Amino acid sequence: MFYFIYGALVIFAHHEFSHIGNGIDISIPYSPIGTIGIAVAFYVGFKNNQSYDRFWEARKIWGGIVNYSRTWGNQVMNLVQIGDMTPEELAQTKQHLVYRHLAWINALKLQLRRPSSFSIKYEKRATHGLYRGEPGGEDWKKDVGPFLQDFEINVCKTYKNTATQLVKIQGELLKKLHKSEQINNFEHIHMMETLEEMYNLQGKCERIKNTPLPRQYSYFSFIFSWIFILVLPFALIGEFADMGHNYVWLTLPIYVLISWIFITMETVGDSSEDPFENFVNDVPMTALCRTIEIDLREMLGETDLPPKVAHQDGVLM
Repeated sequence: MFYFIYGALVIFAHHEFSHIGNGIDISIPYSPIGTIGIAVAFYVGFKNNQSYDRFWEARKIWGGIVNYSRTWGNQVMNLVQIGDMTPEELAQTKQHLVYRHLAWINALKLQLRRPSSFSIKYEKRATHGLYRGEPGGEDWKKDVGPFLQDFEINVCKTYKNTATQLVKIQGELLKKLHKSEQINNFEHIHMMETLEEMYNLQGKCERIKNTPLPRQYSYFSFIFSWIFILVLPFALIGEFADMGHNYVWLTLPIYVLISWIFITMETVGDSSEDPFENFVNDVPMTALCRTIEIDLREMLGETDLPPKVAHQDGVLM
């Protein structure tokens, strides 16, 4: 609507000024404005490329989390031996190792979705004084709590980085299993390497989360786009006026179209630069966590599984 009203005002002003005295021409040459448009398009395009790279890297990282989660489940089911445990204790130990991993992926998901002060989509999502993604919050109780034992839930509430500590607890349990000879040296090293890769993947996510796209790209791409949009109708008027007096009003639809395209390109980059903010264009971590949960719980032999996350209006969260 702004483009339509602004363009109409410029055309009306051009019409009125053209009838004053010998006529006052408020149009400006198109060549310099076209040059500005090309420069703005390159700048916005560069920002959009960097924004998409951040999103795609985040998606590849979560693809790695899916793959290593399946590897972890396979290792737990096939490398942990009965030793001096009963079959029931062995099954419980395997369930704890798998479930604690499910708690880790969900804790990581919630930590990554905590709002950042520098995010252009900054929003406080608080519940009773706690962010929903923090231990004790609503999402924590729903997504992480069911996979942890009661004492672990209480302990994890004290951690600043819960996901990190959950992997540490996994390592401590592997150490106990190694001492009790329920996994041998090679198996212990192999499973610890998988935990190491979990830390690597978590760290890569945190790097994207904690390092915003440089503000100069977001800020100046917005400023440059609006400078171009504000001066564009003055250049278009001259081009259409040369075609004839009655063609001047063609400036309006062309101006609206070009302005919409440029602002849309600007907005597309903004919507992709922070891929963990739980918005419609972000990495669908909820769906990925559910996929991992179904796969690993099937490895445990469970049949009462949750359904896959379905998209809503074409959006997968």
